[in-house]
This record gives sequence, C-alpha cells and structure tokens, in this order.
Amino acid sequence: MSAFEVLLGSMHFPMLVVTTRSSAGETSGCLVGFATQCSIDPAHFLVCLSKKNHTYEVAKRADLLVVHALRDHDKDLARRFGEETGDEIDKFAGVDWTPGPGRVPVLTGIDWFAGRIQQRFDCGDHVAHLLAVLPEGRAVNAEDDQLESSAVRDLDAGHDA
Repeated sequence: MSAFEVLLGSMHFPMLVVTTRSSAGETSGCLVGFATQCSIDPAHFLVCLSKKNHTYEVAKRADLLVVHALRDHDKDLARRFGEETGDEIDKFAGVDWTPGPGRVPVLTGIDWFAGRIQQRFDCGDHVAHLLAVLPEGRAVNAEDDQLESSAVRDLDAGHDA
C-alpha cells in the first residue's frame, strides 16, 4: 500500500447523503464520502459523485443538490443510499422526505443544506460539483457525532468504485 492509501485509511471523513432532482422531475440520492467546503465568502461546497452512480446521471440534468449530514444513528440511511442503486430501486420508497428547494428531496429529520450547481469538474472516476450554498437548510443535530467513513467500511456499495 502507498503512503497515500495508508494515510487516507487512517483519516475519518463525514458521510453525507446527496439528493437531486432533474429538470424532468426524476429524483435520486446517494451516499457521498468525497465532499468539502471550499470557500467561506461566498459559501461554496464541493461534492464529488461517482460516474457509475445513478445520482450522477440525474445530477447532470439538475441545477441543485441537497447535502444531508448523517449522524452516528443514521447508519440505516447510509446503508439505504450507499448499498442500493437507483438503477434498480426507488431509494425514496419507505423513506420519509419532503420537497425542498427546487423540489429536491429533503430527508425528514436529517440536517441539510442546499446548493446551486455552479460548475462541474471531471476528477477521474468522479465528477466534482461546485455548489453555491443557498440560505435554506436545517441544523438541529449539529452537536451530534457525525457518521464517519470508518463506520461504513462494511457497506457493500451499489456500484464498484
């Protein structure tokens, strides 16, 4: 293993669920581990979606993403949005949600923020989506421990990397 692989394996990254809605009304969502704030003023956030992921295909035809911050007690949602694929099932079936900004699904009870897609960057097997953060959102559980990448290593991804 390279030093890069060893170091990244020792780091703990927050796990997020990203949802979107295409201009044609198709909804999708997935578990995301590659994301970060990239500007303070104006507020921008970068989300990377796998090119193999159904959500990426829907996001190509969307202008908004909703980013949900998962907490330790949200592992079932991580499993739902990480192990299943929107190519085969409706991930929102049986999950409580409401339409948020741009009618993008917002998962009930989960903290979130939304962002308008400003640019997309090819990053290899993922595409980075630069989001201009919108004022809407929810931050009720911000003090709870986040669900980290180390807690989901046992999940079987809906698609290969």
